Amino acid sequence: MPFVVLALVGGLIAGCGSNNNNSSSSPSESAASPSGDTAAPAKNIKELKISFVPSKDPDQIITATDPLKDLLKTQLAAEGYNVDKVSIDVGTTYEAVGEALIAGTTDIGFIPGGTYALYDDGADVILTATRSALSNDSDNAKDWNDNKPTDPTKEQATYYRSLFIAGPSKKGQELASKVNKGEKLTWDELNSANWAVMSTSSSAGYIYPTLWLQNNYSKSITDLSHVVTSDSYGSSFARLAAGQADVIVAYADARRDYVDKWTADFGQKASIWDETNVIGVTQGIYNDTISVSKKSSQITDEFKKALQDAFIAIAQTEEGKKVIAIYSHEGYKVAQSSDYDGEREAQKLIKSMKK
Repeated sequence: MPFVVLALVGGLIAGCGSNNNNSSSSPSESAASPSGDTAAPAKNIKELKISFVPSKDPDQIITATDPLKDLLKTQLAAEGYNVDKVSIDVGTTYEAVGEALIAGTTDIGFIPGGTYALYDDGADVILTATRSALSNDSDNAKDWNDNKPTDPTKEQATYYRSLFIAGPSKKGQELASKVNKGEKLTWDELNSANWAVMSTSSSAGYIYPTLWLQNNYSKSITDLSHVVTSDSYGSSFARLAAGQADVIVAYADARRDYVDKWTADFGQKASIWDETNVIGVTQGIYNDTISVSKKSSQITDEFKKALQDAFIAIAQTEEGKKVIAIYSHEGYKVAQSSDYDGEREAQKLIKSMKK
């Protein structure tokens, strides 16, 4: 399941430790080889500090990521950097990681897109985590219904979407029928339905659906007349199956995780793919980032490239896959700041909702 919580209200992955109090050491070139080798001399880095957010138990994260220390030292050596020590810590909060990146007391942060968007004045995104792509990725709801079921592919994706899923109730079927005819739903039609959403900190279960409603109807979830907050996606699907909710919002495609429960636990006779339809699709929600500090003296443009190549290579090894699995990452792709413009929109939305 993808991360759904944005950093401002609590959230998702990558963190900074409370022990990041020392300034980072500057890299220095080692002496040229006495053999007269013309290869560029390696650069020495005394300590490289990596911080993770506390999305899971800190001890669990520290244990799972410990092999990363040697993996990164070995891979960076191949990139021309000799690192004496790689230290890893887990921050007390997501915000603590962002603050450490701004201060330069940590060099690298494994942080969600929302955290990066909040702290991009002191952090540079260098990589986006990837996960298995889906067979459906259209922003047109009808395409998801015409191409059911949704399956994973061998491709890697840097983002996921949020879906508005209509259930087997009379109202749910009415909404789905109109969408499948290629017609646009009106606000009154949506407002007449019973909705189940997630908490306000959920990217896929609240924030991005609100962005979609604002972009399409100049409305938000708070404007809906009949809405309840579920404590889990499982609760939302149970409500959908029972007809207590006509529409739910969830990550794409959450139905894959409830195929068996739909019939075994929720008491439905037909498949979840037969009884549900997508009636809305949000923009892409970019995956977690590996970001670096703009304040750290050793994070040069050259070193950023070395880090990108190193992490991408590590993620392709069996040992590396085990390390990054702690955050459900499967690989990494080079990122750019504009990839997270959607997160910046989301942060503005959160701030406006708090006023």
